[in-house]
Amino acid sequence: MNLRFVTRWTLPALMFAVSQTALAARDSDLDELRDGAADPNQWQVVKKDKRHGITAWARREDGKSLRSFKIEYEVEGTLDDIARVSFDLPNYKRWYYQLKEARLLKRVSDREFYWYIVHEAPATLPDRDAVLRATITPYSPKTGYALMKIESVPDFMPPKPPLVRMVAENMTVKWSPAGKNRWRNVSEGFIDPGGSAPDWATNFVQRMAPYQTVLGLQRMIQSEENRNSKEAPVFSYGVYND
Repeated sequence: MNLRFVTRWTLPALMFAVSQTALAARDSDLDELRDGAADPNQWQVVKKDKRHGITAWARREDGKSLRSFKIEYEVEGTLDDIARVSFDLPNYKRWYYQLKEARLLKRVSDREFYWYIVHEAPATLPDRDAVLRATITPYSPKTGYALMKIESVPDFMPPKPPLVRMVAENMTVKWSPAGKNRWRNVSEGFIDPGGSAPDWATNFVQRMAPYQTVLGLQRMIQSEENRNSKEAPVFSYGVYND
């Protein structure tokens, strides 16, 4: 293929697509501000997928131009089915939104570990990485839920240029019974990609990533491969009585 043709036509087309994505995201932000009935500091529904039972929200935090996210959904299966997928870091690339790498860095205990993750950024922006600390609160009949808390620890290991280290990728992942072998998840979080990423790109990812990730997680948890597996989870949401 003629290189001059590729450069002349393909590159402009790519840049046009990127610019349209940016404009669409910015227009969405403007629409939110124009809507006097909607308070951007309150949770606003951004996606409601009745087929898969997924509802996603976003809100703008006080003093910040970036949004937080919340998402709710249900899955069929046991806590072990959920944990087997949730803690299988090397296979995150099979279902996690725009993910290039995920691996365990340090196992502190059965309830705490550090892990490393690399995200593919929107076009024209450098990819991001993050070091995360996860702590697990196992399910208890008394509390009625199992919980995983994830928080960024960007100084845990040196930067790895050209990757940009994320300042925050914090979230809580809460599982509660929703029936026999059925669990409801409510996850909330906030990301700060660090570097010079424009707000439109960050807000675009925070709208898309949770929903797309949940679709993949549902598929993996409810797959025959997972349900028929006899392998114990690397970490467990467990069950304890108190």
